[in-house]
Amino acid sequence: MNNSAALTLSSVGLDEDLLRQASQYPDCFLARVSVQHREHYRVIGENGEMQAVISGKLGYLAEDAPDYPAVGDWVLVDRQDDAGGNAIIRHILPRRTVFRRKAAGAGVHGQIVAANIDHLFICMALNQDFSLRRLERYLAIAWDSGTIPVVVLTKSDLCDDLDARLAETRDVAIGVDILLTTAFSEDGYLPVAQYLQPGKTVAFVGSSGVGKSTLINRLLGENRLQTLEIAQDGTGRHTTTFRQLIALPGGAVVIDTPGMRELQLDSGDLAQTFADIEEFAAECRFGDCNHDCEPGCAVNQAIAEGRLDADRLASYKKLQIELGYQGLSARQLEQEKISRMMSGVGGIKQFRAIVKNRNKR
Repeated sequence: MNNSAALTLSSVGLDEDLLRQASQYPDCFLARVSVQHREHYRVIGENGEMQAVISGKLGYLAEDAPDYPAVGDWVLVDRQDDAGGNAIIRHILPRRTVFRRKAAGAGVHGQIVAANIDHLFICMALNQDFSLRRLERYLAIAWDSGTIPVVVLTKSDLCDDLDARLAETRDVAIGVDILLTTAFSEDGYLPVAQYLQPGKTVAFVGSSGVGKSTLINRLLGENRLQTLEIAQDGTGRHTTTFRQLIALPGGAVVIDTPGMRELQLDSGDLAQTFADIEEFAAECRFGDCNHDCEPGCAVNQAIAEGRLDADRLASYKKLQIELGYQGLSARQLEQEKISRMMSGVGGIKQFRAIVKNRNKR
């Protein structure tokens, strides 16, 4: 299906700030990336959707995957339609928010899942897919991205211990809205619909088979996205195979993403995600307490008194190690965040190298 004629910039979140930024490039036209297939893109311009590729200069200057356009990006292209050939993407406007993970596999490269999103819907089915430890990973990335996470518990009609699952989720998703949805009710998607305001962009993430595409089809009012039945053991197959941006009838924008088998952290906000541990840690006797066997550890005391789950502390420490935060002081952590914001991907790597060399001395 090709609905490019119905797509315009105003239907995918155009605002005055974007127009102001685009005015700095008078020889280019504003567009938004809707689909990415390796080095090929589809972008939405004022006259609809068109094929696009990046310019040679943009490709030459790119050092890592995040330096390339991603779904949700606002870009500057050289034309308003592709009648005379592919549009050329010449510039990427600064991202307001970016949900990124470490690329799957043994590599060290980052991967942008979605850019310029207002809310991130973290979908988790109330079956074998339910995992508090995976949810903590999603939340760490979400809080670091600048977007607002929302937990969507799907297939609530199939859960026999709904109250217990909700309580467990609330203990982990501190300060986060938690929604219950079901595909077997005509209004089962309504808890999500309230977030879809005109001009806003949301992204759906989660494992395969949790119901992301089903939810989006309900929001669209048509079965545009393919869905497949989940296996009896809870394992899923990829029904969405690429990231795509979709304009909804009410004026909101949705980014659908493939199911994620791996979720490795490239960066993350552990302080926000584990706010309960941070609060207990502030009462520890020693400022550099590692919450192991140190005397006066308020975190371990909270575990002993049943106010904190030991598994949650273990998850916190695991993610600290994964992110390379272990051994960094609070001041160094803050400096790393500033470096990341100011210098992009290169700033993180350089800062960690400096800290690593210092620790060797």
